[in-house]
Amino acid sequence: MSAGQSANSKAAILVEALPYIVAPAFSAFTALLARAGYDCVGLDISAKLIAVGRRKHPDIEFLEGDIEHLPFPDASFDGVLLSGVVHHFPDPSRCAAEVFRVLRPRGRFFAFDPNRMNPFMWLYRDRASPFYSPLGVTENERPVLAHEVLAVFENTGFTVSTHYLSGLAYRYVASQRARLLLPVYNFIDAVVFGLGFMERLRPFVLTVGTKR
Repeated sequence: MSAGQSANSKAAILVEALPYIVAPAFSAFTALLARAGYDCVGLDISAKLIAVGRRKHPDIEFLEGDIEHLPFPDASFDGVLLSGVVHHFPDPSRCAAEVFRVLRPRGRFFAFDPNRMNPFMWLYRDRASPFYSPLGVTENERPVLAHEVLAVFENTGFTVSTHYLSGLAYRYVASQRARLLLPVYNFIDAVVFGLGFMERLRPFVLTVGTKR
């Protein structure tokens, strides 16, 4: 996947999340890829989110659709970005199979999700936590375990690697109480989880794969 590709070579953004939280990021990611020279398609299951993307970026194609039943022919794309998608599925196997189907040979995917091994993500976003908050969260949402995501995509036919990200400051969460603690969280994230030995405890998992 490289910038300035031909019109029939596409990088797809696929987002599955609550519209009022993710709408700016969804359309922004798509627009950034478009400005870099990619032929992009933004897709989401939410009609409201698609409407936001079309209104903000009328020159970019946005489609309403289901990641488990993508409305594209086989081998349509050189790259797929799954931005906050995988952690919505108790079993992401069907999602992985659809990504594999629509990618061309040697095509790549990037999946970005909260990390269950991070203590803050577990405390706030995991249903097993006594401090779990359901505000701004869909019923099927749960931070991921990196090795489980890697295994699903490897079993689908990808060569996969896992990376861990920190230093991505939060500006908003749905819970008003948790919002008061964001400066503390952002400070700890930037200072503590950036240390090398804390790598696997960083807040986000980036899973990257190439279609074999």
